[in-house]
Order: sequence, then structure tokens, then C-alpha cells
Amino acid sequence: VDHKGEEEKELKTSPAKSFGNVIFQILLIDLIFSVDSILTAVGMTNGLEGALYIMVAAVVISVGVMMLFAVPVGTFVNNNPSIQILGLAFLILIGFMLITESMHLSEAILVGQTVGAVPKAYLYFAIAFSLGIEFLNMKMRKKKK
Repeated sequence: VDHKGEEEKELKTSPAKSFGNVIFQILLIDLIFSVDSILTAVGMTNGLEGALYIMVAAVVISVGVMMLFAVPVGTFVNNNPSIQILGLAFLILIGFMLITESMHLSEAILVGQTVGAVPKAYLYFAIAFSLGIEFLNMKMRKKKK
């Protein structure tokens, strides 16, 4: 809607990020997400010979894979806003599941009944099903164009 008397304002655009800046961000994010995996691996490999070399190799490989796929995945997500919303929904769903597990709500008693844990297979099925439906929708939209 165009209202009389209102001036159009120019949008300020942010400068494009340099390749080095993008690589730094990928490395930083991978480092943050790897800390949990490293701590878990250390706990699981306690006392095994050569475990340190395996863990270092795994982290280096994961950084390489993340750097290899960061741009194509980022481009795909930026070109498909519905995937962004779906990703946000997955993060909220997984976060909620992690919170309920950490609070041990599966052992809670509500109205005289034990609540019980939600099987992870339900979560995985919901994610796979919604991704499948979204990819079908994307195909349909592509055919219409």
C-alpha cells in the first residue's frame, strides 16, 4: 500500500563477507560443536591405545567436511525459506526433547500415571516425514514454474 506523504527510505545493505571471514566462522562453529563430541569420545576411549590420534583425525576430517559442504548447504537453505522454517522447527523439537530428558520428566508421575519417555524413533520419523513432504512440495512448486 502506498500512502501519500511517506518518503521511501533506502535499505542499508551489509557488506559481503570475505572468504577468510566465512572460513573463520565455520572453524569457530565447528570447534564449539566439537567440544561435546570430543568429551564424549574421551570418555568412551578411556584407556585405549592410540585413541588420541583417532580423535584428532576425526575432528580434522569433520572440519574438512563442514568446510566442503558449508557453501552448498547455505545456498540451498537461503534459496528455500521453507527449509529455514523447517530447520527452526527441528531445532525447537530437538531442544524440547533434550530439556525433557535432562529434567527426567519420563520418571514423573502425572495423575497417578508415570509419564514415560517419548521414543526417539518418533522424533526421527517426524523429521523424516516432514522433510519428505517438503521436498515433494518443492518439486511441485518447481513444476509449476
